[in-house]
Amino acid sequence: MPNITILSTAHIHTRGYLENLAKGADGRRIQAIWDDVPNRGKRFAEKFNARFEPSLQAALDDPATDGFIICAENTRHLPLLKKALPLGKPIFCEKPMLTSVRDLKDLKALLKKHPTPLLCGYFQPFSSDMRAVAGLIKEHAFGKITRARFRNAHHAAYGKWFSTPDLRWFFDPRLSGGGAFMDMGAHSIHLLRTLFGPVRRVWARVENQSGIYPKVDDYGIAHLEFASGVLGTAEASWTQTGGIGGLEIVGSHKTLFNDGKNYVFSAPGKPAQRLPEKSRRPTQVNRLVELLKGKLSRQEIKADLQASLDSVAIMQAVYASSKSGHWEKVR
Repeated sequence: MPNITILSTAHIHTRGYLENLAKGADGRRIQAIWDDVPNRGKRFAEKFNARFEPSLQAALDDPATDGFIICAENTRHLPLLKKALPLGKPIFCEKPMLTSVRDLKDLKALLKKHPTPLLCGYFQPFSSDMRAVAGLIKEHAFGKITRARFRNAHHAAYGKWFSTPDLRWFFDPRLSGGGAFMDMGAHSIHLLRTLFGPVRRVWARVENQSGIYPKVDDYGIAHLEFASGVLGTAEASWTQTGGIGGLEIVGSHKTLFNDGKNYVFSAPGKPAQRLPEKSRRPTQVNRLVELLKGKLSRQEIKADLQASLDSVAIMQAVYASSKSGHWEKVR
């Protein structure tokens, strides 16, 4: 019966995570909620009939806690990880894990000293469709893959989703580390990195198109040169008012695309085929609970953590390239 303590309620996904814990039929529960903005944390605690803990140290030291969920602002993840990882209790941290290579170096050193199981808030690779795609790639079903594209976008800027007091940090670069590409592009990068491996260098253009949250970007496109030779394109925005997003893979034998209803793959002159059925893997809160129950293998945890950490370095190269106008190496 996992007891989960929440460290900060800043993220837009916090409500969904708390609902998951509150409705869990397997005994999962909210052990406590801590927040550096007490009024915000108390509101969530009251809504979900949970205990608000005003002391971060007390929340960390609670012996009844089995694991942690970090929902802080993006640039505030590392300080909380520095406090929680040495305790050895599994952690689920919202994405992006971090916003800079400088912080990434600190986290890697910390993980080497305290190899606590650490999950990130990505979910794209674990769906039935993406697991089927990964299987087809492994089987070389597409032939030689030359390029891939993934678009992850919605209309948050036009919808003014972040204009409430709790969510204004999304367009404060000191707290968010970036705008739409840091938020939505992180998913695109993580999925492509998971499917195609390490990235060597990046060219990107990241900008604000709507003028609604002008201090940060609301659209971006990045070309990723993978070590495997695949050229990937990651696209993300808060200004998408329609259309089909998702993944496209082009290979010498077959191409994967979204036909508006389902992912399909086809060869020239051949009818499109649906993807084979694959069982999906748990994501986010469910993933943490499964980890606590011992149902995630070390190999699965390690592989996804590596993709999450690599995504931090890729993202920094994206913003550096947009600023320089040149291809930037992933460091």
